[in-house]
Amino acid sequence: MTPKRRILIVGGGTAGWLTAAHLAKALRLAERPHLELTVLESPDIGIVGVGEGTFPTIRTTLQFLGISEPAFIRDTAATFKQGIRFMDWGRAPGAAGERHAFFHPFEAPYYAEDLNLVPYWLLQDEAAREPFARAVTLQQRVAEAQRAPKRAGEAPFAAPLNYAYHFDAFKLARLLAERARQLGVHHVQGTVTDFVLDERGAIARLETAEAGRFEADLYVDCTGFRAELIGRALGSGFKSARRHLFADRALACKLPDPAPDDPDAPLESCTIATAHEAGWLWDIALNGARGIGCVYSSDHLGDERAAEILRGYAGPASRDLALRSIPFAPGYRERQWVKNCVAVGLSAGFLEPLESTGLVLIEAAVGMIAEMLPHSGPMEAPARRFNELMTTRFDNIINFLKLHYCLSGRSEPFWRDNAEPATLPERLAELLEQWRLRPPGRFDFVLDTETFAFFNYQYILYGMGWRTDLGAAREDFPQAAQAERLFAKIHRFADRAVADLPSHRSLIRQINAGAPPAR
Repeated sequence: MTPKRRILIVGGGTAGWLTAAHLAKALRLAERPHLELTVLESPDIGIVGVGEGTFPTIRTTLQFLGISEPAFIRDTAATFKQGIRFMDWGRAPGAAGERHAFFHPFEAPYYAEDLNLVPYWLLQDEAAREPFARAVTLQQRVAEAQRAPKRAGEAPFAAPLNYAYHFDAFKLARLLAERARQLGVHHVQGTVTDFVLDERGAIARLETAEAGRFEADLYVDCTGFRAELIGRALGSGFKSARRHLFADRALACKLPDPAPDDPDAPLESCTIATAHEAGWLWDIALNGARGIGCVYSSDHLGDERAAEILRGYAGPASRDLALRSIPFAPGYRERQWVKNCVAVGLSAGFLEPLESTGLVLIEAAVGMIAEMLPHSGPMEAPARRFNELMTTRFDNIINFLKLHYCLSGRSEPFWRDNAEPATLPERLAELLEQWRLRPPGRFDFVLDTETFAFFNYQYILYGMGWRTDLGAAREDFPQAAQAERLFAKIHRFADRAVADLPSHRSLIRQINAGAPPAR
């Protein structure tokens, strides 16, 4: 007989239930009676839910899990997300009200087989050229017009434009839990009170107050910032990223939709990230609500001033709302898989809400666990490979997030400190030196350990006003006329997309009504 194989996921929330559902589906739990998968969830611990946005990879994940797109949108108060609009990152608002803004879309820049448009944009007159994202993709103009990324008749999870979602994190966890149980996952409520290690230093069993003893072959730590198993039980060290990323606090609140019954009211399909004196504010449009938060560095800003900034941005509607305080330590566990325990989600690490990397790190981790988990025997080899890939992925995300901060021309101490060369990761500093004379390219990155592609770096660099000097190589780019035709073509495509795509609010309303959306 095949020996029993037991996986115990400790902790619920998005990390725990996404891990459970994904492993149940990937390991064919329903077809394998020798495999047992249990989620042990404390009834007393809530969901952190930092941020309510995600990455386009979530579409593949939901499709793999067998969750329909309309059901997901209805059950999680979701809206579409086409990117991020950055406000005031390059410089503070001027006395006359002028503001620095740029867009980071999910769409890659338009590429013809024989022509890369990026050098030709760089060679244009800086004072007259269009912003980078607006010039090389139509998604910025679609988002600016509050249009949806897809039409009614298109297949679920498919669209002319790349997209993700904004969603209610609590409702997403509930939906994932329901799907995991459908796939055969057991759910037990109980709070871990003690753990016992075996002679090798692996976890032998857990004790709970409500449900007694639990033993498993693999323990998945989804206990959030507490890191009960990977940190407290197994002693995996924490590698801080604070010398690069200064933000370590967030305040959050949720406001009602100001125009829920107005079918013509605009509904943003991008996260709005607005810089302030010591960090930034997120603004996310959900179906029926707005999620707003203030991210800041406690070394540069007090909690009372942060609350004042958040309420000033949110307006009078936030005056009587309680603000939720979320302290965090940017960094990650040096070893996220130790012996028979692997950490997923906040217990493995967290950097900050910028660019919505929390959920995509969960997706990356659980995908590797499903593929690497041995059917029997020791786990040391897959653990080493998992740790290598995940720590590299965390380090690469740190590079990308730091890029947003270190190029700013703002004069406040937080921003000046971020521009200090000593605060840059070594790899990022090397790349910036190269990018003074050439744009970021695909050979700068190893895809298996990257969350962001070279063109994501291009959007941030050139949105922030970075100068790549191609003057000495101008004669190497003789197809200027063809490039201008392609820029004009992108502009025409954007005009057509704005005319053809439904309004974002219209599409969301119709999906929730269960009827085909109208223009």
